Amino acid sequence: MFLRSHNTHFIFFLFSLCLSQALGINSNPEVDESLTYLWPLPSKFTFGNQTLSVDPGLSLAVGGNGGGSAIVKAAFDRYKGIIFKHINIYSAYRELRENVPVYEVSKLSITVHSDTEELQLGVDESYTLLVNKDDRQSITRDVTIEASTVYGALRGLETFSQLCSLDYASKTVQIFKAPWYIQDKPRFAYRGLLLDTSRHYLPIDVIKQIIESMSYTKLNVLHWHIIDEQSFPLEVPSYPNLWKGSYSKWERYTVEDAYEIVNFAKMRGINVMAEVDVPGHAESWGTGYPELWPSPSCREPLDVTKKLTFDVISGILTDMREIFHFELFHLGGDEVNTECWTNTRHVKQWLHRQNMTAKDAYQYFVLKAQEIAISKNWTPVNWEETFNTFASKLNPKTIVHNWLGPGVCPKAVAKGFRCIFSNQGVWYLDHLDVPWDAVYTAEPLEGIDDASEQKLVLGGEVCMWGETADTSNVQQTIWPRAAAAAERLWSQRKPTSKRNSNITAFPRLQYFRCLLNRRGVQAAPVTNAYARSPPIGPGSCYEQ
Repeated sequence: MFLRSHNTHFIFFLFSLCLSQALGINSNPEVDESLTYLWPLPSKFTFGNQTLSVDPGLSLAVGGNGGGSAIVKAAFDRYKGIIFKHINIYSAYRELRENVPVYEVSKLSITVHSDTEELQLGVDESYTLLVNKDDRQSITRDVTIEASTVYGALRGLETFSQLCSLDYASKTVQIFKAPWYIQDKPRFAYRGLLLDTSRHYLPIDVIKQIIESMSYTKLNVLHWHIIDEQSFPLEVPSYPNLWKGSYSKWERYTVEDAYEIVNFAKMRGINVMAEVDVPGHAESWGTGYPELWPSPSCREPLDVTKKLTFDVISGILTDMREIFHFELFHLGGDEVNTECWTNTRHVKQWLHRQNMTAKDAYQYFVLKAQEIAISKNWTPVNWEETFNTFASKLNPKTIVHNWLGPGVCPKAVAKGFRCIFSNQGVWYLDHLDVPWDAVYTAEPLEGIDDASEQKLVLGGEVCMWGETADTSNVQQTIWPRAAAAAERLWSQRKPTSKRNSNITAFPRLQYFRCLLNRRGVQAAPVTNAYARSPPIGPGSCYEQ
């Protein structure tokens, strides 16, 4: 057994070594100064050749109608903690005793023009970041962020934090290549990450860590796949027995937990889109309410014949509307096997009376669930099977969520529907054999040439399905590959095109992966042949 394991490890080592050589990975890591180590890459930017030191006592000055927002102040404090993590009070005290250092940057000015903090799809996330050049009149330099909304200011703060780096020799934080002028905005309005807490329960703190790390890549939607056939961990006050479908009484989310997650995300400019997947993927509902099953031996799809089924859906959505304020709500609708309906006597009789086939009943169920969601002022999102099966019957407000493969978004937008891109061949993170560059070069607008149709593609989403991921490995599975998709969704298409991605994007992603590690995010090596695998031996973070 030992010899077999040793040989397998050696073969993997040789494969990884060959892969590293093929990618041109240098065994003596050096930073390529010709590249811009900001992730995701801003829309427009210029830089110089000066180096500025940043005061650990960096102060905040605010302006505009929204500058005084608590969201801005809290973000400034968070990023100040990140930037000066290694500059503690003792080293600052020692500097004061020995000499008084002079810093070029001692103040950050943030101007936010709008006082609204509403966070919805398409909110203005643009910002301008300026690190002024030497005016020869003063040793201090101005750093300013200007944005229309607080959420643009958050994106600017993230970029500013990436401009700052610790010089270990002088033990000071410095900004290299100043002066900087950055004008930035996202390419797509919807930049998401799906997190599955049904297949494996994830504690609140882990979800928060993932949300925090999403903000580092400017992702802005957490698609919370809370419940599925395996477990129902969410408290629903209207139907309190539903969470009897949780794995255990300790693996549950209270209403207060859900509020906390939504508010935590909002403070970082991230919407939370909840999903209630119907009529399939719902076996766990019947643990608390067995009447929702067609029969004890045939437990999904949910019983289409009963008023109770739709009352429960309405109750769930009513309770969730109090928590989830994002305008989009995911209703699932995928992988519905209707044999349970045709093999259950009372359902079969109902179908006959209604003059319906099982396919008709599937359509009936999805459309009725959409009506309930729309009545609660939600825009329904459905997996692509609904579009593939009865596109002409879907509510025109429907957002089609692609996953089965390429080519669906072109068909959906051609019919006037909006679309979210999540092609499982490249953007399903549980597919561990998909390398970073396949994630990076995937294009949501592929096959869509008409400008008006391109606007109907809201963006995309990488999906962290939880069958083989829990607290022990979920972050390594998400990062750094999710960051590759994040740049595709934020940055302009031409500078991040497929051509030369190994030359330009690869070293930048390695650098960003190391930045994630420094911030406490358990991001796996970029060069893994198999995602989330640990390093195969000693080495620098910047060459893995």
